[in-house]
Amino acid sequence: MIPRIKSVKPHENYILYVIFDDGKECLYNVKEDIDSIEQYKDLETIQGLFEQAQLDESRTCVFWNEYIDLASDTIYEYGKEVE
Repeated sequence: MIPRIKSVKPHENYILYVIFDDGKECLYNVKEDIDSIEQYKDLETIQGLFEQAQLDESRTCVFWNEYIDLASDTIYEYGKEVE
């Protein structure tokens, strides 16, 4: 089952604070993706783009534009859980 995101909030230094429907809260470091995925570099070079993070209608993907998105299962698996 694909985890659904309840809310997403961009923080400083390319960190996303994500709350899932099951109550899990985590911090996901997008900087690692920026450094390794060419399309993600726009999050660093276009001022204010990172702060425009949105959820898709299914709530299984965070996206910024038509080229940059991040699946909820990736965030769920690799995000640092907040206790």
